[in-house]
Amino acid sequence: MAFDAESAETLEPFDPDAAAASDGLFGLDTAPDAARVVVVPVPWQATTSYRRGTRGGPQALLHASYQVDLEDLDVGAVWRAGIAQVPADPRVAAWDQEVEADALAVIESGGGEPDAAARVNARGDDLNALVEATVSGILDEGRIPAVIGGDHSVPFGAIAAIAARHPGVGILHIDAHADLRAAYEGFTWSHASIFHNVMTRLPDVATLVQVGIRDVGASEVAFQKAQGARIVPFFDNAMARELARGTPWMHIVHRIVEALPPTVYISFDVDGLDPAFCPNTGTPVPGGLTFRDVVVLLEAVSEHRRIVGFDLNEIGDAEWDGNVAARLLYKLCGWAARSQGWRPPG
Repeated sequence: MAFDAESAETLEPFDPDAAAASDGLFGLDTAPDAARVVVVPVPWQATTSYRRGTRGGPQALLHASYQVDLEDLDVGAVWRAGIAQVPADPRVAAWDQEVEADALAVIESGGGEPDAAARVNARGDDLNALVEATVSGILDEGRIPAVIGGDHSVPFGAIAAIAARHPGVGILHIDAHADLRAAYEGFTWSHASIFHNVMTRLPDVATLVQVGIRDVGASEVAFQKAQGARIVPFFDNAMARELARGTPWMHIVHRIVEALPPTVYISFDVDGLDPAFCPNTGTPVPGGLTFRDVVVLLEAVSEHRRIVGFDLNEIGDAEWDGNVAARLLYKLCGWAARSQGWRPPG
C-alpha cells in the first residue's frame, strides 16, 4: 500500500499537549500504513566491544519518547507527518541471545575463538538479510525508513536496500569512530567495520561524508585515503581548531552539505556527540558535537538535500541516553519528511 499524504494529514483526533495515552512511539497510535516515517527497532549488540547494553537502546528510546513534547521548535508538529514504530522482529532478540556467549568469548580472547566468531558472523548475515528485507518493504510503500539500534553493525541491510533503490546515494555518517576496519576481533559484521563493508560491498553508494571522527586506527586512515574523493572526513580535532580560530560552525556545515550528493542517507552513531549527551553508549570518546551542533547540521541537510532514510545507533540502555535519542529521533523524522516536501499545517 503506497503512502497516502492526504490520509496521513487527517489522523484521528489527537491532543498533542496531553500526556501520552498510547504505548506507541511518542505516545502516538499511528498505524504503519498511515505513516510517512516507519521506525524499525533492532535490539542487537553482539559485536559491542566495550560497554554492553545497546540491545536495550530501542526500549530506552521508546520509554523516553512518551515525555517528548510534540510541537518541536526546529521542525514543528512532526507527529502530523505520521510516525509509526513496527514491533521488533522476535528473531533479532533470539539471535542476539543465541550468540551472546560466543561473542563474549571472542571479545574476551582479544579476537581468538574463530569458530565462535564464525557463528556470530553467520547470525550477522541473517540480521543483514532481515533488515534489508524490512527496509525494502518500507521503501516499496513510499515511506521513509528509520532503523534504531543496537550496535552500529545493525544498519548495513538498510543501507543496502537504500543503495539498491537510490544508486548514487551519499551517506552522512556522524560518529566518533570511522568504522572502516576490514574486521574487528574476528567479526566481519562488526560495529567497527560497517563502513568498510558499505564501501567495499555496495558500489551504488557514491560518497561517505564522515563528521565528528576522533578515534581511528592506522588501517582505517589508509583505507580512507585509498578511497580518494569517495570518503570525505570532517575530523573532530580539525573542526575544533577551525572553531577556535573563529570560523562559524555554519561555514563548516555548508562544506559538509556541499560534499553530499542530492540524495542522502543519515547514519547517526550517538557517540558522535559529546559523551555528556549519551554517556552509556557502547564506546564513548571525549570531544564530539553538541546537541545544537547536530541540530544546525541536520536542518541544513534537510533544506538542501533529499533524505531517503536514516538510522540512530549505539544508544545506551539508560534513561538519559534514551531521552536524548528520543529527541534526536523526533527531529530526524521531521527533517526527513521536510526534505521530501512535507510541511506542518499552519
